[in-house]
Amino acid sequence: MNDIKLALLGSQGAGKSAVLVRFLTRRFIGEYASNANSLYHKRLSIDGRQLNLEVFDPCSQSSEARCILEEPVDWADGFVVVYNISDRTSFLNAKNILQQIREARMDNCKGSEASQELGVPVCLVGNKQDLCHARQVREDEGRCLAQENRCQFQEVSASESYQDIAGLFNLLIRQVMDHLKYRADRRRYSGSKSMAKLINNVFGKRRKSV
Repeated sequence: MNDIKLALLGSQGAGKSAVLVRFLTRRFIGEYASNANSLYHKRLSIDGRQLNLEVFDPCSQSSEARCILEEPVDWADGFVVVYNISDRTSFLNAKNILQQIREARMDNCKGSEASQELGVPVCLVGNKQDLCHARQVREDEGRCLAQENRCQFQEVSASESYQDIAGLFNLLIRQVMDHLKYRADRRRYSGSKSMAKLINNVFGKRRKSV
């Protein structure tokens, strides 16, 4: 059984926890404030594969503060970054979070591993689509930000649609599974090359000494 770890990030009022609970339980919980970090667990099946899903939902951060990213970035296999389409400040904070994810990944990468690590799956989510009458962030702005950061984008309404939210999580999980397989294949290939080089060096030296 595969383990998939996601981190859910966004500013207060973006409705990120409502998006997550909608996916996990199909229920809409409305807005609530949390001063504690939460870790959710769920077993699910995607494309016939059984998965253990863990989602880290840290307490929301103000737009002035840096999001708690050290732990999620090192821990997570993928990210969901949520903003409120009727709150431009939350969109700017989401932009900042995407930049922090990229910077943290670059700091943790070396050499040829950099492009691989920077390709970690991310989905940018514009929540509260039902408040389009109070929209402060155009849909094309969200789409452009996602393109700049090479990540998926979708607008949803946690209060109105389970299907849209389930679809984006399932897509992200599939991308994470592909990414983890790619990394594992890279490690196996690198290990095989190192072993072949070692064997060649050992037997090459023996042939020279004969």
